[in-house]
Amino acid sequence: MDDDIQEGGDPAEAFDRLRAVIEGQDRELALLRRAVEGLAAERAHIDVPDYSETLGRMQQGVDATAERIAVINDVIARSPALAMTPEQMAQRIAAAGNAARREDQAALAKAGEDKVRVMAELRAIAGSAWTRADQKNRQLCFGLGGAAIGILAWTILPGLVAREIAPASWQWPERMAARTLDLPMWESGQRMMRTAAPDAFANIAAGDRIVTANREALEACRKRANRAREAVRCTVNVEADKGTR
Repeated sequence: MDDDIQEGGDPAEAFDRLRAVIEGQDRELALLRRAVEGLAAERAHIDVPDYSETLGRMQQGVDATAERIAVINDVIARSPALAMTPEQMAQRIAAAGNAARREDQAALAKAGEDKVRVMAELRAIAGSAWTRADQKNRQLCFGLGGAAIGILAWTILPGLVAREIAPASWQWPERMAARTLDLPMWESGQRMMRTAAPDAFANIAAGDRIVTANREALEACRKRANRAREAVRCTVNVEADKGTR
């Protein structure tokens, strides 16, 4: 019986063969019981040797086989897979495959949704990063532009106010020039004259030295000219330039 069941790899065909074998054994057992019962009934009429012991062993074998068949039937009844027909088994397998595919499709759909959500979050993060960078760049540009405008206004407006609005007696332009050069007003004026016209400034400096050296003589000449009410000649001393002999 085991050889008949194990021939082939299809479970449905194996179940069919198992049922066929069991049914064949049931028929054989029925025939064997009828034969044993017939022999027992005819024993009194026929003078045959005593087969009681042999028949007893046969009956024990038949009972053991019947018990095995009953156990097999019970196993088949308790096992849903063994009790199913090939068509039912195919339907169960197809249903299980469809359920697995549905689960896989649901998992793939969820994975796709998660991917879309993550990509959207990444785009949002990247966009906010670019926005912050643009804002910083714009703030830097506005700051530099404001600083440049402030410097230009500080350069132009004070001079305009000092020249056009403030009274001349306040001397704002001169004071601003001296403050810019970080020098007293007299020295800043000399520096500006020397820078603007070096030759003219040299002549002014030479004349100042002559006047300073002949201050008393010039004062006396000025008094004589005032009394005479006309120009008079004066004698002055002129020193040689430094570094000459």
